[in-house]
Amino acid sequence: MTDPQPQPPGRVTKGPFVDRCEARKYAWCRCQRSSRYPYCDGTHRGTEVTPLKVIFDEPRTVVWCACGTTCNAPYCDGSHAKLQ
Repeated sequence: MTDPQPQPPGRVTKGPFVDRCEARKYAWCRCQRSSRYPYCDGTHRGTEVTPLKVIFDEPRTVVWCACGTTCNAPYCDGSHAKLQ
């Protein structure tokens, strides 16, 4: 896994985040404040927001949602194309 470029807290990108993920557990950030967005860094602690946990049994390329508007969380569904 490569580390994504840090995003300022609360900032999301307009397109997806594509990453080669190893076989292991991942936590997709739902609070959009993580410094490792779209991956959770624990910033949500103390709130009612929790990350979405995903387990991969084998390595794969993943197209993560990085805009926060997908209807197929945590994966990109193209919803970012409708953002202004």
